[in-house]
Amino acid sequence: MKTITRKTTPMSFDERITKIKEVQRGWLTYFRGTSIQGKLRDLDGWLRNRLRYCIWHDWKKWRRKRANLIKLGASERDATRWSMTRKGGWTIAQSPILGTTITLERLRRRGYVSLSEVYIALNPSTCEPPST
Repeated sequence: MKTITRKTTPMSFDERITKIKEVQRGWLTYFRGTSIQGKLRDLDGWLRNRLRYCIWHDWKKWRRKRANLIKLGASERDATRWSMTRKGGWTIAQSPILGTTITLERLRRRGYVSLSEVYIALNPSTCEPPST
């Protein structure tokens, strides 16, 4: 996952999503039947931040970052402030500006499926409450 979501790996966003799906299908099939939901929740958050980091890095110039942030719904003031920041990409990926503009819903529309969702789809019986 780390290699796939590395910012310097030359891949389009759609290629990254395709690779992530392949890896997560293999992992979760291997770990089928185990109790790893808590770890998957943490890994999902980390993976979403890595994808946001790749998107931020792909935008490159501050003008493009500003324009895309405005396009995604950020105010002009916030978009200008965050696009011209001197903070690193990983810090920006975890910042509120990318958390509110590149939301989970937007990532899903681009094809991202969280590890927890795939795990539940592969293990429907272990994820049900014991009384049912």
